[in-house]
Amino acid sequence: MSAAAQPGHQPARAERLALAVSRQGGTCLWCGREFGALVPATTDHLVPRVKGGPSWPENEVAACRRCNGQRGHTTPADWYAECERRGWHPDAAALRAALDALDAAVSARGGQRRARPYLAAQRRRLARMRPADEPADRRGWQTPRP
Repeated sequence: MSAAAQPGHQPARAERLALAVSRQGGTCLWCGREFGALVPATTDHLVPRVKGGPSWPENEVAACRRCNGQRGHTTPADWYAECERRGWHPDAAALRAALDALDAAVSARGGQRRARPYLAAQRRRLARMRPADEPADRRGWQTPRP
């Protein structure tokens, strides 16, 4: 059994970043740019640490420095909408999958009192939004209200 597969093992920061990059296919979750020498990947917490978010692989996505720095503590739903407004191509499916995985991890591991309501609110908000490049009649998406 590898160290990463052992119960209670917390992967190192570099390993968590590599996992996030791999999950997302080597692109920034928020703008869609490919990672490389000119666009290095960083670890972006979906639920910011200041809002009670854990440093678990399920709470981390790969983002370019620009997106990570500009997002700051903006909520995932608000930053997703801002990325679309800027004409970038955020990955709605990857964002929903990451939030769902984090919700499942919090349910399984317990704790995270402060993160739970924040996470639930973000999942509800994203469920009501429709990405700009998706058809309006897609089930489960609605046009966001200003």
